[in-house]
Amino acid sequence: MQSSVAPSTSDKKNAPGKPAAKDKRFKALDVTMKRNQYRQDALIEILHKAQGAFGYLEEEVLEYIAHNLKLPLSRVYGVATFYHLFSLKPSGAHTCVVCMGTACYVKGGDKVLAALEEHTGVHSGETTPDGQVSLVTARCIGACGIAPAVVFDGKVAPQQTPESVIERIKGWQE
Repeated sequence: MQSSVAPSTSDKKNAPGKPAAKDKRFKALDVTMKRNQYRQDALIEILHKAQGAFGYLEEEVLEYIAHNLKLPLSRVYGVATFYHLFSLKPSGAHTCVVCMGTACYVKGGDKVLAALEEHTGVHSGETTPDGQVSLVTARCIGACGIAPAVVFDGKVAPQQTPESVIERIKGWQE
């Protein structure tokens, strides 16, 4: 016999087929969504929490967030892929973000990226097979005055050249 009581907001996190009951990371995500009252405008904060908990935003996590916030998966995916700080794949031990904003591109950001791709053997958005280096591009990191800029493990490096970036990451792949 089915209950005639409407499901409460706490039932959202226990939707059928959802992994929340098995994984503490989903429980932490539930706390963040509940704290934000399942508001759709809290999507970026929730994605940030999810990436912190899981290391990256795998499809199952994006679907879970979309379901709980009552958003189309395409919107959640669109936000997750727009911002360079979010990753849909596991990242390497080290991350290299090449700015491709106008100032950086004009001052050689494309050459810096090409050198990194050749040296690591991976393209932007990929991680080396050994799991050591993730190579990422950003639309703009807001450091136009020091172009071309590259972010190595969270630290911005100014006026990079193809040679300087290769030298910087040499110890990352051994």
